[in-house]
Amino acid sequence: MTATATLSSKFQISIPKAVRDEQQWQAGQEFVFIPKGSGVLVMPVPEFKQLSGIARGSKATGYRDRADRH
Repeated sequence: MTATATLSSKFQISIPKAVRDEQQWQAGQEFVFIPKGSGVLVMPVPEFKQLSGIARGSKATGYRDRADRH
């Protein structure tokens, strides 16, 4: 799917309907913008209930921390 949008003078972009429908995005949904090279990755911020269970079975010990990196 290829869709385009134009940045307005107020620095706003309307997301094309085809993209909104494909991703099931709704009005009022919050998004995060992640810089990637010369572009930006746009992703919806997950709701708290969507995060439930993603760390099931994980252990609080034996993981690498930033301080462990070389």
